[in-house]
Amino acid sequence: MSQALPEVGQTAPDFTLPQDGGEPVTLSSLKPAPVVLFFYPRDDTPGCTTENKDFTAMGDQFATAGAVLLGVSKDTVEKHAKFRAKHDLTAILLSDAEGDVCERYGVWAEKKMYGKTFMGINRATFLIDGEGKIAKVWPKVKVAGHVEEVLDAVRAL
Repeated sequence: MSQALPEVGQTAPDFTLPQDGGEPVTLSSLKPAPVVLFFYPRDDTPGCTTENKDFTAMGDQFATAGAVLLGVSKDTVEKHAKFRAKHDLTAILLSDAEGDVCERYGVWAEKKMYGKTFMGINRATFLIDGEGKIAKVWPKVKVAGHVEEVLDAVRAL
């Protein structure tokens, strides 16, 4: 079973994950940049595509604010590469194929859809400040308006 979500003020659990078309990314190596770490269930599904496109559309504003955008799902780096190319996405997409990072961030959980129960990623976003601490948590994200809210929080750091 998944751990609880990290709380505001806690040090963000560090990790190194592979990205499509590049070197693996280690969270702690991104300091002192703030990091927007968003977990999403699956590449190329409607909500996940919208969320990634929204982050891409506002990517320049996140960059101006100094923030790094990291999207995480259990999809392979190959699937991420196709997803990125198909939709011209700009966030760094990381593959947590083993699910270890999803578990440490408490987003791997039991879900229900159409009367079936299964394990999957709960859509969640974490804002990590320049010192590597959790600054804000958005559990069970609803996509509409989410990216704007995250950008406001980044600017408020």
